[in-house]
Amino acid sequence: MTAYLKRNGTALLYTLPAALLITAFFITSIVYTIYLSFTEYSGLAAPKWVGLANYVAIFQDATYITSLKNTLIWVIATLVLPVGLGLMFSVLLQNLKGQQLFKNIFYLPYAMSLTVVGVIWVFLFSQTGINYVLQLFGLGSFARDWLTSTPDNTFAMIVASVWQGTGTNMLLFLIGLGALPKEPFEAAAIDGASRFRTFWSITLPMLSPITIVVMGMSLVNSFKIFDIIWVMTMGGPYRSSETLAVTMYRESFVLFHFGQGAAISIVLTIASIAVSWFYLRQTMVKEG
Repeated sequence: MTAYLKRNGTALLYTLPAALLITAFFITSIVYTIYLSFTEYSGLAAPKWVGLANYVAIFQDATYITSLKNTLIWVIATLVLPVGLGLMFSVLLQNLKGQQLFKNIFYLPYAMSLTVVGVIWVFLFSQTGINYVLQLFGLGSFARDWLTSTPDNTFAMIVASVWQGTGTNMLLFLIGLGALPKEPFEAAAIDGASRFRTFWSITLPMLSPITIVVMGMSLVNSFKIFDIIWVMTMGGPYRSSETLAVTMYRESFVLFHFGQGAAISIVLTIASIAVSWFYLRQTMVKEG
């Protein structure tokens, strides 16, 4: 141990400030949040120990159950749609002339913050946006109050999120496609394999490393989605479009139920870690 400290003492001293900061602002915050989740705390009086009451409420209260369901919808939708569309567009653009122009068009929404995206789509889902276009084409029967009716409000916000995130996934898949070796595709062409067969049996399996990255990022982002929901509906009407992240914010910083908000944050963290671990484990087993 002494010899190790002599060899690496200087390097350890350089890392000490960062280690202290992580301990003070990260680990301490986690421990305190876990403690708060077992209490009733408004920020004024001292925390009151309530045991598992906050966690039980998450799975019994109708509002929280709706939030859980909406979170599940977001997770599924943001895995299937942005990833699937990103892959489809990347394949279509791979050998297309003027590819750079389309790359910029698809990537432009990602350069905007989710707050800006939310503001844009609030206008598009207003009576002077999509509804007006539907009426112009004689499809007024399909017009509706997109952001104030359930479950249309959740699906409308998912559309906005997909519009914002698909371009990034497309670029990542394009990078992966550009790095694939040419020999397997040449052999498939000689054997007379169809384009679909080539894609399904060669392209898709060889893209698995980048697919793992894209789906992992989408999975984590789907659990913490907040900005776009808060801007477009604030979780309404009557908290019908809240996800766990929005509910956690409302309970903690609007209603000042810090104990309940802490419990929701713990459940959200555990859920995202568990789902991500299960996905990566299953993927690695298949790869292995």
